[in-house]
Amino acid sequence: MITTARHSLSHILAQAVKALYGNDGKMAIGPDIENGFYYDFDFWNIEFKEEDLKTLEKKMKQIIKQNQKFEQYDLDFLEARDYLSSQGEEYKVEMCEELFAKWNAKISFYKNIMQNWETSFIDMCSGPHVDNTNKIDENAFCLEKIAWAYWKGDASKKMLTRIYGLAFETREELDNHIKMLEEAKKRDHRILWKKLKLFTISEMVWAWLPLIQPAWMIIRKEIEDYLWNLHKKHGYQRIWSPHLAREDLYITSGHAGHYLEDMFSVFGWTSKEKFHLKPMNCPHHMQIFADNQFSYRDMPVRYFEPATVYRDEKTGQLSWLTRVRSITQDDWHLFCRVSQIKQEVKIITDIIKEFYSTMWLLDNYWVSLSVRDEEDKSKYLGSDEVWEKAENALEEAAKLNDLPYKRMPGEAAFYWPKLDFMFKDCIGREWQLATIQCDFNLPERFKLNFTNEQWNDERPVVIHRAISGSLERFMWIIIEHFAGAFPLWLSPRQVAIIPVAEKFEDYGKNLDEKLKDLDIRSKVDFSSDSFSKKIRNAEMDKYNYVAIVWEQEMQNKTVSVRNVRTKEQFTLSLDEFISKLSEEIRSKSL
Repeated sequence: MITTARHSLSHILAQAVKALYGNDGKMAIGPDIENGFYYDFDFWNIEFKEEDLKTLEKKMKQIIKQNQKFEQYDLDFLEARDYLSSQGEEYKVEMCEELFAKWNAKISFYKNIMQNWETSFIDMCSGPHVDNTNKIDENAFCLEKIAWAYWKGDASKKMLTRIYGLAFETREELDNHIKMLEEAKKRDHRILWKKLKLFTISEMVWAWLPLIQPAWMIIRKEIEDYLWNLHKKHGYQRIWSPHLAREDLYITSGHAGHYLEDMFSVFGWTSKEKFHLKPMNCPHHMQIFADNQFSYRDMPVRYFEPATVYRDEKTGQLSWLTRVRSITQDDWHLFCRVSQIKQEVKIITDIIKEFYSTMWLLDNYWVSLSVRDEEDKSKYLGSDEVWEKAENALEEAAKLNDLPYKRMPGEAAFYWPKLDFMFKDCIGREWQLATIQCDFNLPERFKLNFTNEQWNDERPVVIHRAISGSLERFMWIIIEHFAGAFPLWLSPRQVAIIPVAEKFEDYGKNLDEKLKDLDIRSKVDFSSDSFSKKIRNAEMDKYNYVAIVWEQEMQNKTVSVRNVRTKEQFTLSLDEFISKLSEEIRSKSL
């Protein structure tokens, strides 16, 4: 019901725009989306601003109160195109022509009819819609914001104005969602990264190739080391591969045929050959496996490479750390027998659960079993037999491991099906992070083999998996999840030592040296700021603890401690304080 109401609200939004702006607002497309709806318009002769949303929302509520009836009808293609042309709706004409070319069927329209049976609005739409506008709670929606989007997502086409709306079944749900969005603004990584000096965006380098500052490098290294510690006991081995390869590698892997427009090309002036910056690590890893003579006794073979790959993402899709062109993957590939898939997936899921439990993200997770779109198999690489085998293997593994999964047709990558793990952050937003992908295609394309018990060649299965996804995107999520106040083990700024006066600075230095000897990240504030300003600075910089030293502490060899997150204050001996910090880091507690 709520999905239909959201779709109907996008229709009502278009009606309100036409009522207020007439032909100055040309309609493009307006679907329902998660939590609401949007509609794209070409305000070709006017400037539509954020402050205009209130007037537009008021008009939508007037339409809802008119109890307008939604009535569907069909037109033949020529009649539909002529009608849309007569209305000056050029984007609708283009969609009408594409729909007819694809389906060779009549074109669906909806008209809104008021109680006096006067037609008030018509839009080309396949529906469904609510029967009547009185089925929509006018208090359970609002217009949220405006954005910009290229027509059909194509940067070469015109930029349109996208108007977003929020819609829920009740006013309470809407209010709760708005509160969540307000909380999200406080946690916005686009603000916090500047305050905390985590990374640098340089136009001279390229806006979508972030440069890592020392603070972020600490966090990144801690995550990478933790991931390695979770895997090394399971027989994983570290490898390394170069950042580019000859085009032949990607022709064999299939990327040149299905992914070329997202790859960066490099021409070797000396070698006169064409190279590509690697968009994925897997083709390189296939070559490492192929250069060994493995037997069934060696299987599974497990590789790990935290490597940066490069993708020429479309400009309209790029957004700070959420979508960049240099992507560091915690990339793990394992080569196994079909009979070993279920056990290997179990090991991986256990690691995923432990990792996300440590990150306080494990509550209410679910798993998307992403499979092919059965209606259009042409966009996928490999035979039906291979895909069925891979999809069945993943589904059986999901059942065996009691994963809360849903089968999601059309969500597979072009090369293989996958299990995508969906997690919610502390304010309820859902993110796709970890993934497990079962691949029978690449071993076939690269002719990979190992020797089985009968001394015959047997083809392995490749399981691709990433635990954090990309480290850039994961960094964005945990910046906002923790609001920049990272747990002690991750924090780049763990202890701020504040001497109350100059004569206590040597005691502060002594504490700083003891902490640094144990790799605890500390800093003494020797600035001329006031004592209260030093405390505020430490809190703004998201230090976990403030250690205050003055006369009594120096005499008693103690330290006065403030937990910045909980505001708790206490006094400990130096040894007790160091022991507390060491245990909190070791246990990776929040």
